[in-house]
Amino acid sequence: MSKPELVATDVDGTLIDDAEHVSARTRAVVNALVADNATFVLATGRPPRWIAPIVDELGFAPLAVCGNGAVLYDPAADKVLASHALNVETLAALAEIAESALPGCGLATERVGESAHDAVTQQFVSSPTYEHAWLNPDDTVVSHAEVIDTPAIKMLVRLSSSKSSAMRDVLAPLIGDLAEITYSTENGLIELAVPGVTKASGLAEVAARLGIAHERVVAFGDMPNDVPMLRMAGHGVAMGNAHAEARAAADEVTGSNIDNGVAMVLERWWG
Repeated sequence: MSKPELVATDVDGTLIDDAEHVSARTRAVVNALVADNATFVLATGRPPRWIAPIVDELGFAPLAVCGNGAVLYDPAADKVLASHALNVETLAALAEIAESALPGCGLATERVGESAHDAVTQQFVSSPTYEHAWLNPDDTVVSHAEVIDTPAIKMLVRLSSSKSSAMRDVLAPLIGDLAEITYSTENGLIELAVPGVTKASGLAEVAARLGIAHERVVAFGDMPNDVPMLRMAGHGVAMGNAHAEARAAADEVTGSNIDNGVAMVLERWWG
């Protein structure tokens, strides 16, 4: 394709290496595209409060599509620009389905306030049986009822003894169109959002705000939660370390996240 106007990238397993750093090579090409007036956007399953370390790595604050498309966040102003939340009734229905279909699972919900560090909002709450799939020092353990008593941008279903793909296969037919279902790790974790809310919908919102056609978008990703975005973009790129579903959805497979895979592609235009 000709030079893109919008570049969107997943964070974990894509933009950053396994030590959670942006390589000097990747940082240089991202700076070059921004200097050339192209738009660079993060598109991640991370919540807004986990964007600051990536901003520090990049050296500037790009717009971020967070929570798999549920939140549009401006880290430069520390402001949530838009959000899409599951209502309490839907959360209750999803909890009943998950706990019935996956005995022993734990539940958590991700919420969002007006900023990444909104002191008024308990942004991540989990049930006593929820086991974290990664370090989450800002967790608040609450009762089962409290997990689902407030609208949330995402419900997480955790069953450490299972694979995420197997959990999705069980849950998807039962959930139907009640929620969007995806996963970003095979480590027994399912993520549920408002129907139709994906990284693709979040990125489309950004593109519409900027007046950029989807054909002028390049997107990078590595997991099933990236699949809608890879398909939506004019050119979808899967990482060398990507899940088979992401590779199948992409127009191209580049190097891995530890081999500057994002930079390899972007240097065609900004090398």
